[in-house]
Amino acid sequence: MLPIQIHLTLPPWLDEVADESRRYVTDEERITLAIALSRRNVDAGTGGPFGAAVFDEQGRLIAAAANRVVPQTCSVAHAEMLAYMAAQQRLSRYRLNEGGGRYTLATSAQPCCQCFGATVWAGIDELLIGARAEDVEELTEFDEGPLPADWVGELERRGITVRRDILRNEARAVLAHYGQIGPNY
Repeated sequence: MLPIQIHLTLPPWLDEVADESRRYVTDEERITLAIALSRRNVDAGTGGPFGAAVFDEQGRLIAAAANRVVPQTCSVAHAEMLAYMAAQQRLSRYRLNEGGGRYTLATSAQPCCQCFGATVWAGIDELLIGARAEDVEELTEFDEGPLPADWVGELERRGITVRRDILRNEARAVLAHYGQIGPNY
């Protein structure tokens, strides 16, 4: 019989890192959380070195996630994808900003081609990025896949503001650590 339900889980430690009670006001605070999620994921052995979080315009945390591809045996279980899914489920809408308000995704590293595509449709207004794709490919064995030559321009034409290199060195440090120890999940 074909499955009629798909079940994905986030890491059990998520609430220990992501504080729902505080406001994440600055870009740096939001990226700091994404990097903390990526670091804890590597240290806990619960997935790859990527973290992402969705915030509303007041800095309220809507959803947080970390990469779960290998533990969940699911190639779409990237941090950004899971953060989008969790935020969409929490707000009960498939395009986050269609119900009003502005939403931001903060991610520890530049979205790969899969997460880029999801970003186009997820309904966010801002994308904050720590490390670049070339950092990911240099420091780990991951292939980030093809993106449009002007991927930032493509997002901005769709109303998504992109800010890169926020705490890039800190994000690179997690990737480098992961690259040295290898997969441990």
